Amino acid sequence: MTKSDLVYAIFEHVGLPKKESAEIIEIIIETLKQTLTEGESIKISGFGTFNVRKKKARKGRNPKTGEEIEISPRSVVTFKPSLWLKSHIE
Repeated sequence: MTKSDLVYAIFEHVGLPKKESAEIIEIIIETLKQTLTEGESIKISGFGTFNVRKKKARKGRNPKTGEEIEISPRSVVTFKPSLWLKSHIE
């Protein structure tokens, strides 16, 4: 599913013009990005939780050469689906 698919779904279900639907989707995505950038969690009931997790620096290995390299610390976004979503997917 793409952003335009979401816009079309809002257009179909709610009846808003596509331009307004696109603006709503854009506002939601920007809010999600800003919240995650600030390191906060996002919990959407019935869907799941997005968290920002900090990973420490660690040693890795180049698979081609076998050379050991240092992997720098970084932040990653994780998603944990709700029980309802898990049960409906399975």
